Amino acid sequence: MRQLRYLPAVGSPYGVEVLSFQALRAMDTHRRRVRPQRPDFHVFALISSGTGAHEADFRGYRLAEGSAVWIRPGMVHRWTDIDACDGPLILFRSTFLAGLTASEAGAPAGWEVDQRRFGLALLAAEHLGREHDVAARSPRLASADVLSHLLSVLVLRALPAADAPIGRPSADQRCTEVFRAYRAAVEEHLTEWHHVSAYARALGYDVRTLTRATRAAAGTGAKTFLDERILLEAKRLLAHTDLPVGACARRLGFQDVGNFTTFFRRQAAVPPTAWRATYRYGRTLTA
Repeated sequence: MRQLRYLPAVGSPYGVEVLSFQALRAMDTHRRRVRPQRPDFHVFALISSGTGAHEADFRGYRLAEGSAVWIRPGMVHRWTDIDACDGPLILFRSTFLAGLTASEAGAPAGWEVDQRRFGLALLAAEHLGREHDVAARSPRLASADVLSHLLSVLVLRALPAADAPIGRPSADQRCTEVFRAYRAAVEEHLTEWHHVSAYARALGYDVRTLTRATRAAAGTGAKTFLDERILLEAKRLLAHTDLPVGACARRLGFQDVGNFTTFFRRQAAVPPTAWRATYRYGRTLTA
């Protein structure tokens, strides 16, 4: 599995870069895009013309005019077929995106945007691209705030549930803040802490608060969210490495391979060895 680090092109300031699918194809003459890769940055794209296909974390997405794609850091994805696609492709660091609503927490890796909002999203992407070009050519006119806010507009216009305004007060905003803290802690400690109570202690909340906030933001309880995240990481290791099951278990913080097998079977309905074999066999047939 190829690990991708954020290395912006010369003239791409502030941790954001505006490209297109055409530019991606021109840079990737060896077609490495069709193989699994794991970026440490965000990839946000709109399909303005053509059709294609994309895969992210074991789920396939058809691409067509009106499609949106959002790859978050740590996702394993591959552009299975973008030879006929075009549209804006934005790369950015996690720290660059201005605060949004809870909507982005539940956004899938790919979805369809209705025609009216898609047109507005393309306009936002065009504006972002123009400001990005200005920043590259005329640094004195560059503004990180302008670029960040334009990126926020683009994402909010394209999100599946983009009707919640920035800065919504009271309980909603509080739940968003709590969930973001929990989500960040899970990303940092999922190989160490497998119980919600550990996160509650570290963050200074009780388990019920984390559960309410996670359900409001992600549509599921804190325990389910944590288990699903551990399961996803287990699937990534099984699918994209040759590590033995025992080594996968240890990397995820399971000291006993039997406990890991029990956890995986409970979550995925099959043992890890069977899941690995089925996934790789299926990929061989469809590759």
